[in-house]
Amino acid sequence: MRAAADAADAGRAVADAHRREWAFVLAATVRVARDLDLAEECVQEAYAAALSAWERDGIPRSPAAWLTTAARRRAVDAIRRERTFRSKLPLLVEPESTVDELALDGPDEQAVDEQAVDPEDVVPDERLRLIFTCCHPALAQEAQLALTLRLVCGLRTADVAKALLVPEPTMAARITRAKRKIAAARIPWRLPRAAELPNRLTAVLGVIHLLFTAGHTAPSGPELMRTDLTDRSLHLARTLRDLMPDEPEVRGLLALLQVTDARRATRTSPEGRLLRLAEQDRSLWDRTALTEARELIVAGLRGGRAGRYLVQAAIASLYAEAPTYAATDWPQIVALYDRLLSLWPSPVVALNRTVPLSMAQGAAVALVQVEALEQDGRLSGYQYLPAVKAELLRRLGRMDEAGVAYRQALELTGNEAERAYLIGRLAERETWSERWSE
Repeated sequence: MRAAADAADAGRAVADAHRREWAFVLAATVRVARDLDLAEECVQEAYAAALSAWERDGIPRSPAAWLTTAARRRAVDAIRRERTFRSKLPLLVEPESTVDELALDGPDEQAVDEQAVDPEDVVPDERLRLIFTCCHPALAQEAQLALTLRLVCGLRTADVAKALLVPEPTMAARITRAKRKIAAARIPWRLPRAAELPNRLTAVLGVIHLLFTAGHTAPSGPELMRTDLTDRSLHLARTLRDLMPDEPEVRGLLALLQVTDARRATRTSPEGRLLRLAEQDRSLWDRTALTEARELIVAGLRGGRAGRYLVQAAIASLYAEAPTYAATDWPQIVALYDRLLSLWPSPVVALNRTVPLSMAQGAAVALVQVEALEQDGRLSGYQYLPAVKAELLRRLGRMDEAGVAYRQALELTGNEAERAYLIGRLAERETWSERWSE
C-alpha cells in the first residue's frame, strides 16, 4: 500500500504529469471516447481527481497509467449514460453506435501501460497516432496545426498563437472552429490506414517541427528551453523515421532536430545567461548527434528530392561544422537560404536569411532586407524581427535606433532568458555610444 503524500507533493506530481503526460493520456482516451471534446473533458476530470486521490493514497508508480485508467473509465461511463438516454428516447433520437462493446468493458488497470502497444496499429506510438488522427484532410492545415499543438502537445493557446504568428484570440477561435467542424462533419477519430499516412505527412512534420521550436526556445517562462518538449519531438521524429524510413523529409526533419539540439548544453552560461552562437563552446556540442544528422542529410541530398526540412538541416549543419563562428561559410549558407525560400516562401525564412547575408555582404545590405520585411507587416508581432534589426543597427553604429529596436523586441518577448539578454544589450548602449563617438 502506498504512503499518503502531502498536498504540496501531490500538487507537484500532478503538475509534472500534466506537463509530461497530457498528450499520452489524451491519445489513449480518444481511442475509447471516439470524441475529442469528451476525451478532453474526461482527461481534465482525471487530473482534478488525482489531486485528492494522490494526497490520500500516495503518488502512483506510473502516474500516466493511473491518469489514463481514470480518464478512460470516465469516458466509458459517459458513453454508457448516453446509450441509456438514447435507448429511452427511441422516437426522438435515432440510436447510433458510438463505441464498440470491447471498449465498453472498460480498461483494466494493469493493462493501461505507457509502454503497451496494440499490434494491429500501424503507428506504434500513442502520441504520434493521435497527431496523424488530428491532421485530417477535412481541416485546413492551419487548423490541423493549431488543434494538434494545443490538444495533443499540450501547449497553451497563447504559445500556439506565438508559434503560428497570429493573435491569441484568433488562435482560440481557430481551435474552436476546428473542433466544431470535426463534430459537425462526424469526422471519425480513428487512425488513418497505412495508405492514407503520406497524405497527412506534411501536417505531421509541421506539428513535430513547431513542437520542437516551442521547446528549443520556450515562448514564455523562466527557462530558455523546455526540454520535455524537445525530447518529445525528437522521440516523435525518430518514431516517424522508423515508420516511414524512405521519406526524405522525414529524414530531413530528424536531421534538423538533431543538429539544432546538439548545442543544448552550450546555449546558456552556468548562471543561465543566454549565449549567442559565437560565444558557445563548440567542443561541448554533441558530436554523435551531429554525425548522425550529417549522414541523414547526405543520404537525403543524394536522393535528389531535397525539401524544406532537408535544406534547413543542411543550413544548420553548415553552422555546426565551422571550426569557429567567424570561419562559417556565409555565402554557402545564403545560397541554401535562397533555395529554401524557393521551397518555402516564408517571411520567417527571409528574416533568418538576413543574418548570414549581413556576414557575407555587410550589415547595411541585410538591414535593407529587414526593413522591407518590416514594411510587409506579416512579422509585426514577431520578436526576432526588431531583435535582428537592433543588432544590425548596432553594427552600423546607429545606437539610438538600435535602442528603440531592442525595446520593441523586449515588449514582444515572453521568455525570461531572452528578456535578460535584451536588457543587457540595452544596458551596453552607453558604452557603444561612447565608442562610436570617439
